[in-house]
Amino acid sequence: MRERIKAGDSDRQVMDYIVSRYGEFVLLKPPVAFNTILLWGMPVFLLAAGGAVLVRQAARRRGRVAAAPLSAEEQKALDDILGRDGKA
Repeated sequence: MRERIKAGDSDRQVMDYIVSRYGEFVLLKPPVAFNTILLWGMPVFLLAAGGAVLVRQAARRRGRVAAAPLSAEEQKALDDILGRDGKA
């Protein structure tokens, strides 16, 4: 870089050289372009998707209701089907 400045290149020419050699990611404020939008937007998208998955899982767990205990008649019918003597 110093060599380019000593050779008389302007700041714009030096920056163009650096960007052409290393890419736009070396700049403090890269220009808005498709690849930089992906670079900055992907973490936000992944966090939002992860949060949505967590909320969905929590809603599923909250929606589950424990089964009511069997009545005496239902328990007897189940014991008869399973061949138990009812003393279990």
